[in-house]
Amino acid sequence: MAFRSRKGLLLMLLVAALGGQGCATLPERAATPASFAISDFDSTFLGTLAKQSLPPESRLSGFELMPVADAAYAARIELCQKAERTLDLQYYLLQGDNTGKFLMRAARDAALRGVRVRILIDDYYTAGEDPLLASLGATPNLEIQIFNPFPAWRSSSTGRFIAAGADFGRVDHRMHNKLLVADNAMAVAGGRNIADEYFMRAAENNFVDMDVLAAGPVVQELSSIFDRYWNSQYVYPLYAIVSAPVSDAAARRAFEALTADAVPPTETVPPRPELIQFTAVARDIQARHLHLTAAEATAFADPLDKVTGKYADDRSGTVRARVAQAMRAAQQSVLVISPYFVPGKLGLEAMQGLSERGVRLTLITNSLASTDEPLAHGAYIESRAEMLKIGVNIYELSPTLAQKGRKLGQFGRSLGRLHAKVAVIDERKLFVGSMNLDERSERLNTELGMLIDSPDLARQFLQMSALTESAYHLRLSADGRDIEWVSGSGPDAEVVKAEPETSWWLRFQVWLLSDVIPASEL
Repeated sequence: MAFRSRKGLLLMLLVAALGGQGCATLPERAATPASFAISDFDSTFLGTLAKQSLPPESRLSGFELMPVADAAYAARIELCQKAERTLDLQYYLLQGDNTGKFLMRAARDAALRGVRVRILIDDYYTAGEDPLLASLGATPNLEIQIFNPFPAWRSSSTGRFIAAGADFGRVDHRMHNKLLVADNAMAVAGGRNIADEYFMRAAENNFVDMDVLAAGPVVQELSSIFDRYWNSQYVYPLYAIVSAPVSDAAARRAFEALTADAVPPTETVPPRPELIQFTAVARDIQARHLHLTAAEATAFADPLDKVTGKYADDRSGTVRARVAQAMRAAQQSVLVISPYFVPGKLGLEAMQGLSERGVRLTLITNSLASTDEPLAHGAYIESRAEMLKIGVNIYELSPTLAQKGRKLGQFGRSLGRLHAKVAVIDERKLFVGSMNLDERSERLNTELGMLIDSPDLARQFLQMSALTESAYHLRLSADGRDIEWVSGSGPDAEVVKAEPETSWWLRFQVWLLSDVIPASEL
């Protein structure tokens, strides 16, 4: 997710337009010792388990899809509990809610066992969280660093934007990566941040998302990526930005008090039968018997100097460029799942070329009713008719169908929203990562992902995904001038001729503000 709410971005743009009245600056960054992933991971419990779960003498990596929210969270906790040497966490959002607090406690417990814990957090969503982070940071063997921090008024989301107004060009760049690595032996990567709504635990909105458990050589690639970010000039030790506690003992007592209400994850209603096989990662780790799919894979992340704006015009070497290259090589089909989709001129040209070669193109994204970013959706709307004319099959998630169908999760009374970032190419190559297919991910945020060459994994994903069953299928009207949204099929099909499940007021806001914020920010 680029921004949970573009309201913050709108405020930042307003401050910048008014001349950037904020004047707070970052402190001089002191030199800190570099640290790196361990190389003797094979001797750890997780290293041994990874090795025995893959073909002997193989250089293939192993993977297990984690579409079920409960299981994806339980896997993270289990890795924290089984780590013996090192634990690395890198997240765009590590929220101080129950989900975030319980994971923090698991990381704290690992550190108290003697595990070296490194936590790297982007600073965009840390407003008001300094007391919690400062108390956690006092744990022995545990270190927290902040990516591209805001220097002042840190307790207020609005205040920090104003204070950084003169530095908009810097703070507009964020670290959107999501990664957890245990003992350099196993990792979880994908689309989920650490907050209640990413694990079906929020009252109002919950996200449909995807993570992958990885083992084998690709994990060492992920660790190398983490090390590059951790040791970069764009991160600051927590206590260079936040006041250090008066004493470590008092801080540890404060952390215990602040997180005492955190409860362990509990299973909600069991998922539909075809998803049961994707819920056992934590139990399999406990039983020392993983069910991994072996495949060739590569992990990659954006260069750190993307933060300077270097790749605003030349995207070579970025995650977006790597994924686009793989898509352009498609021979039969490309399926893209992205919560926000702003293809731009180059993206439309690429889709046109693929369509002319007979490649089947499918896009699954949010509808205006389900998106948490209406402004980004406005930029997508401008390209929607053109994509339909090219021949792209477009599906937009319906919050009502997702809620009623219960095939994507148990939403209760909450709103179902799409957050997964997945691409399937020729039904054999699977991309899973943090990257949205919008211009913010392409130009401004750093991203991380894996490209896995595995017909088996691609088949598993395609068979278990029920997104189209909970979505509207878009088509052009008979005269080709308007868009229609179709739900159901055959005689039961229903056709809607305006953005379904939305109010005129929401549609008006999107229309009005779409011309205010440049597409490059979305």
